[in-house]
Amino acid sequence: MGARAARPLQGTEGRRLRLRAAQERHGQDPEDRVAKARRSVTSPEWTHTSAAQQVRFGRGRVTGVGKLVHEIGSRRVLLVTTAGRLDSDDGHRIVKALGRALVSTYAGARSHVPTGVVEEAMRQSRRDGVDSVVSFGGGSCADLGKAVCYFTEQEQGTPGSSYLDRPALLHVSIPTTYSGAELTPFFGMTDEHTRRKADAGGPTVAPIATIHDPELTLSTPARVSAETGMSALAHCVECAYSPRRTPEAEAIALAGVERIAEALPAVVDDPADIDARTRMLAGAVLGGRCLLNASMGVQQRLAQLLGGRAGIPHGLANAVILPHAIRLSLDTLPRELATVGAALGDAADPAGAVEALLGRLGLPTRLSDCGVDDDDIEAVARQAESGPDVAHDPRPVSEADARAILESAF
Repeated sequence: MGARAARPLQGTEGRRLRLRAAQERHGQDPEDRVAKARRSVTSPEWTHTSAAQQVRFGRGRVTGVGKLVHEIGSRRVLLVTTAGRLDSDDGHRIVKALGRALVSTYAGARSHVPTGVVEEAMRQSRRDGVDSVVSFGGGSCADLGKAVCYFTEQEQGTPGSSYLDRPALLHVSIPTTYSGAELTPFFGMTDEHTRRKADAGGPTVAPIATIHDPELTLSTPARVSAETGMSALAHCVECAYSPRRTPEAEAIALAGVERIAEALPAVVDDPADIDARTRMLAGAVLGGRCLLNASMGVQQRLAQLLGGRAGIPHGLANAVILPHAIRLSLDTLPRELATVGAALGDAADPAGAVEALLGRLGLPTRLSDCGVDDDDIEAVARQAESGPDVAHDPRPVSEADARAILESAF
């Protein structure tokens, strides 16, 4: 592949001009688009629906998982995890706590949830006649657990139509990272042949309970903690300016931004600091609640597509794209983003505050440093416009906009 042409304009001003040029190429005056977007950013009408879900938070609470599955009526549990987590001290504690209820273990969870892995886990679930799932690990473990629940509903012909319906399989999720996937009613999975990552889910797919035990995050490497922590921050930031946010969601989002910005550097500086881990995990819960309470936008869509296409970790993709997605919306949402910036410590430059945090955490700031190439940029830009997340963005997002964000982040 040939070298990319040099760009004479650099920095924030250059990025803004490239975004504007992309918008004009798409055939609409960007000023007109901004004006229309401003009129539709917020609405006095909103609906808030919560999943029937219990969050158990605290140090050492994982030892109560056996009692929890008994309380919700589970008798035949499928444990979904990775081989490394299963063989860890924490994994042994969970297996012991589940006792006789544990009848099946699937330890093949992989990043981005390949469809082949889902099929394997489904075959095992059917074979062993399970009535519930316990997922233990990062976001991919939680998503795999939700995928098993979702496809079991589809096979049985009993997909839930509301949060009041009983799931075909009950799901208890135990996170070890800060992704927030354990709290949501949807999941992502990747077609290994097309390298396309897509979402699925439904009202009854959200885990019925979670155990957020900060002690379980102590073994998570600092780099993974930084990446998934930035993913939690991205969820909060997008929620803070989502056109579908509720007053509750906005309050949760801003609290999450402030908490994560304080706790995450402390976790990376000293991964054994249990107090910092506890504060950060609480921030991640707020990030997960943001995913539940407001629709995500272009930033989340691009991160998802990059994960499926280039294999970049979802948290890292979120981290690198976030400041560029913020800049796309600066003209549309000056008040909302100034509030976000204030929570990050810089009301005048929220995108710059995110970039400073990335540097503080030692994370890459360019997609080109994450294994992404020119072909990936083109493929993801073409796919982005059709996604439901983009339709929920506070301003109209075209293929040209998506490409401009990706080019800027490259």
